[in-house]
Amino acid sequence: MADLDALRSRFARALEAVRGPGSGPDPAPYADNLLGRWQEPQRRYHTLTHLTAVLDHVDVLQEYADDPDLVRLAAWFHDAVYLPDRSENEERSARLAERALPEAGVCEAKAAEVARLVRLTVTHDPAEDDRDGQVLCDADLAILAAPPSAYAAYTAAVREEYHFVPGDAFREGRAAVLRHLLELPRLFRTPYGREKWEATARYNLTSELELLAVRPGA
Repeated sequence: MADLDALRSRFARALEAVRGPGSGPDPAPYADNLLGRWQEPQRRYHTLTHLTAVLDHVDVLQEYADDPDLVRLAAWFHDAVYLPDRSENEERSARLAERALPEAGVCEAKAAEVARLVRLTVTHDPAEDDRDGQVLCDADLAILAAPPSAYAAYTAAVREEYHFVPGDAFREGRAAVLRHLLELPRLFRTPYGREKWEATARYNLTSELELLAVRPGA
């Protein structure tokens, strides 16, 4: 179970690092709003567990970022709006960042950069010189390199989020997502991600794709 107080502290540290300490309103209400969003009942994978994992992975990769705290704020917002039956979740999450962060004391330029990073999680295909985008995308995709039991739990949670989609349609849609990822020249853009996660993630994705092709139901 997520430690809400620890998460509140992590949000406050990132926000104050980006805006400057004491230069805006109390971070707590903004943290609580985001925490409430991440605990909505329709979520099965995109939960506080996922948020915590992404933040943890940003910590692992922070040396590769130009502004790690900006990336941390983007992690907080990247799935802040999440309805499984809607296709514009990333855009709505980015717009939430554009509204909330200036109110919380972040300058417009940095709020816009957080929103840009959030929008990158649609494709997970950052530019070669986009160090912050590479760290966020790698942190978000790190679950793909999980050990077998954790990867199985991830895929089961994704299926639960899309419980309203019939089996054949889900398999078709999920397979399209997996093929898109496998067609990327590299899943991971940071040196750490390429070395530690790339091979395992491709193995997991390929195995899942093969399973979708042979398993009825789901």
